[in-house]
Amino acid sequence: MKYYIIAGEASGDLHGSNLVKEILQLQPATKVRGWGGDLMQAAGVTLVKHYRELAFMGFVEVIMNLRTILRNLSFCKEDILQYKPDVIVLVDYPGFNLRIAEWAKEQGIKVIYYISPQVWAWKENRVKKMKTCIDKMLVILPFEKDYFRDKWNWEVEYVGHPLVKVIDNVTDSSAVPTSPLPTIALLPGSRKQEILKKLPIMLEVTKRFPNHRFVVAMAPGQEDSFYSSLLQPYSNVTAVRNQTYALLKQSVAALVTSGTATLETALFKVPEIVCYKGSNISYQIAKRLIKVKYISLVNLIMDKMVVKELIQHDLTPGNLTEELTKLLNDPLRKEQLKQDYGQLHELLSAGGNASANAAKSIVEFMG
Repeated sequence: MKYYIIAGEASGDLHGSNLVKEILQLQPATKVRGWGGDLMQAAGVTLVKHYRELAFMGFVEVIMNLRTILRNLSFCKEDILQYKPDVIVLVDYPGFNLRIAEWAKEQGIKVIYYISPQVWAWKENRVKKMKTCIDKMLVILPFEKDYFRDKWNWEVEYVGHPLVKVIDNVTDSSAVPTSPLPTIALLPGSRKQEILKKLPIMLEVTKRFPNHRFVVAMAPGQEDSFYSSLLQPYSNVTAVRNQTYALLKQSVAALVTSGTATLETALFKVPEIVCYKGSNISYQIAKRLIKVKYISLVNLIMDKMVVKELIQHDLTPGNLTEELTKLLNDPLRKEQLKQDYGQLHELLSAGGNASANAAKSIVEFMG
């Protein structure tokens, strides 16, 4: 059996790698080729292109890099045709992967989608096309199964959330040096554009907490030198690479960019503030198109404001300082967070081992 798998971001690399490991457990002779990152390569994928060459954030940034994106799409299609896979497995990354899905269907290649595009937030009309070009959809958020069935008459499969198993298995935090000062994690994202928007604001806040140590989680796709110039003026800030989970395990709080990291932080039971800031044009467009009440997965899944969100103009050093002070010093808020995080874990773990469930479903589907 020949699989072609495409993941375009750090989170997709993580979930894609665990999926591939489980597939190879069930089908050891399987060959897997694809797009992703270091984790997928280590899991046994013959890597064609690294996600660091693919990640563009925001409407303006996508338009500016449209030529590169179109070249990547063309190259991907050619590579698939040469490889002749039995199935294409697409992991999240909808802007790129939905185009590949539509094209693959025209070629007569089976398409499985793992981790649905967030069409419930925006671009709902995508679902009509998705139904025609995706042979099997595997979703990881509990409310998605009902959403697709009730609103679109499409039976999709809920496999559980893959992060639960990953985080439950993390035991060692020794990779991050300990300190007599309590640690606050800074997770500014994985793309250069978003890091440059948010990390300077996070760093300004560190000056106001001299009795804490701040540690930046560096993105796998960015060089050390990129961070060192930003961190140089701040004496109580250090950085770690490939140790985000070890860092969260020993943190008392975290400032986290919106995205998968908000959920990871919550599953580690770390009090957090969710941060988002993009280019003004991208933000204005998104504000008019996105239809959800919250931007963090934690709040969306729980359907209430569990963690504070500071968005665009609200993300200032002053506001961040005020919220972090509350987070560190308010015992009632800490107790409420603890209860909410417990409920979140229960919701997401109901499906069991998501990666194993997804692999079993895919292998059975392929016969």
